[in-house]
Amino acid sequence: MGENEITGIIPAALENLINLIGFDMSENSFTGVFPYQFGKLQKLQLLDLGGNRLSGQIPSSIGNLTQLSILNLSNNKLESIPSSIQNCQALYTLDISTNSFSGEVPQEVLGLASLSKLLNLSQSSFTGNLPTQVGMLKSVNILDVSKNNLSGEIPTTIGDCSSLEHLHMQGNSFQGTIPSTLPSIKNLRYLDLSRNNLSGPIPKDLQEIPSLQYLNLSFNDVEGEVPMKGVFSNVSALSLIGNNKLCGGVTDLGLPKCPTKNMKKGKSHTIVVIIACVVPIVLLMMVFFLIYWMRKSGNNPSFAHLKLTMNLLELSFGDLYRATNGFSSSNLIGLGSFGCVYKGFLHQVEKPVAVKVLNLEQRGASKSFMAECEALRDIRHRNLVKLITCCSSIDYKSNAFKALIFEFMGNGSLEKWLHPCEGRENQRRSLKLLQRLNIAIDVASALHYLHDLCERPIIHCDLKPSNVLLDDDMVAHVSDFGLARLFTINGGISKSHTSTIGIKGTIRYVAPEYGMGGEASKEGDVYSYGILVLEIFSKRRPTDEMFKEGLNLHDFVSSALPERLVEVVDPTLVSREISDEEFEDAEEINSYENLSHVTTKVKQCLLSVLEIGVACSMESPMERMNMNDVNRKLHLIKDAFLDNQIHRERPNRR
Repeated sequence: MGENEITGIIPAALENLINLIGFDMSENSFTGVFPYQFGKLQKLQLLDLGGNRLSGQIPSSIGNLTQLSILNLSNNKLESIPSSIQNCQALYTLDISTNSFSGEVPQEVLGLASLSKLLNLSQSSFTGNLPTQVGMLKSVNILDVSKNNLSGEIPTTIGDCSSLEHLHMQGNSFQGTIPSTLPSIKNLRYLDLSRNNLSGPIPKDLQEIPSLQYLNLSFNDVEGEVPMKGVFSNVSALSLIGNNKLCGGVTDLGLPKCPTKNMKKGKSHTIVVIIACVVPIVLLMMVFFLIYWMRKSGNNPSFAHLKLTMNLLELSFGDLYRATNGFSSSNLIGLGSFGCVYKGFLHQVEKPVAVKVLNLEQRGASKSFMAECEALRDIRHRNLVKLITCCSSIDYKSNAFKALIFEFMGNGSLEKWLHPCEGRENQRRSLKLLQRLNIAIDVASALHYLHDLCERPIIHCDLKPSNVLLDDDMVAHVSDFGLARLFTINGGISKSHTSTIGIKGTIRYVAPEYGMGGEASKEGDVYSYGILVLEIFSKRRPTDEMFKEGLNLHDFVSSALPERLVEVVDPTLVSREISDEEFEDAEEINSYENLSHVTTKVKQCLLSVLEIGVACSMESPMERMNMNDVNRKLHLIKDAFLDNQIHRERPNRR
């Protein structure tokens, strides 16, 4: 029953549902207290009341729920936690963030050794020291105590939390030095100690944590030399601002040099001579190897294996040259990061095709070619562009030639429909609300398939309007897998298929964690999808000039919902929907005054879709939806819209 608009108190009669194992009433507007009667639902494994307005105490009867594994009470006004919570020894996720708790962090909570996924105590008013019992959380992956009033030293027992991957301690008043035990957490990926009162040197061993991808020590009082290895070598993954006593580190940090220690001149001179002799030789060997590899890349065994396993049509450079009329500029239909796309006609398949020719002089083009072949090898879905074949050959000038041949999409890219070029014949064409909704569903369906239904999950990494193509029936197809990542069965990125081509995606569509060196993830794709949805229904690019000084498309839309909905949606879209139903002349309603007449059904549809776009593009990956839920909710929105529209418009694609 989550994410509705239910008000009032939670009825005590729910105690009769004694066989419930999952109970979700999150994101409503319930008031009053947490019902103590819930203690009778002893089979509960999931209880989610987050995002309401519950106040008072968490009842002691919560301790009766000994089978509870997930408890979410975040974003309420709860004031105290009973000691009986220590009985919930099956909990692996506990989120009680953003409440009105005060006093010290309960030791009973830190004693829940079963916690393995998440413990979130952030954004309350906890005071005092963080108890040393925090070291008992040996299995927890994510620990968040940020934005409280905690003080004293960070206990050294934090190093006993050996399974930690994310540690958030920012926005408190912690003092003393950074614990020297932190480097013993070998799986730590994200560490935020910013906005505290920490002092002393940065432990050098932090640079030895192999998985650490983000470190924020800003606005403390740490001092001394900054290490240069590991996370400290990547300035985009490191924040040290607000510490005025630091020195050294990599050049890009712009810090002053540290005072030099005396060094024996003999040793120093020897090192300089060795470097001067060895480095040029190594560089020369690398150049020769690179030239040899590039000459051999036209017929590499990896591509031959791919082509064999994909059972693809055999094509030569000459076949594609003739199909595109010599790669004529009149057949050029697109330009991408790694090459050009031409329309052609292949007699072998008796239909038009799109030929993506790789610019092999562009860095990363060959890797992009292999990534796209590998990603498309085993996948089949109606909302993914279909790969017909690929070609790795030699052109008429004996240069290496690589191309991918796709099914031709008659209505071009979503980019051209949302933002048609001035002066073109198609500039007046626009998409109806139902068409946009269908496109959003098509893309969600494709991502759900890639993320959750493939044998090896695939992360697209570059979702944007120009990579969404529309066929003759206006069905959307996700394209361009040149940056895609394949995941192994256990969920990690396959080492043989990762890419190092800069930031994984396009600026403003790419998830913020990617800019800090984060790995490709499903959550990163979800962020790009959220921005795409907001762009589809607002017709505003995330790169628009209006988005500056901290404002972005996500904040622009979320701050307007729900009261100022008509200020953020595409006015022509709303005008068309109103005019189709109420007016004969769309010109008379092309103003915000008349936009207020938008019917309830259209308004509800737009509001629901934009809320999904906002939820998908949250800054924190943990707060984003998954594509399975997105797909399901969009279908419900469409069903509701068509039910209201049944006498006005048939559910066709055009």
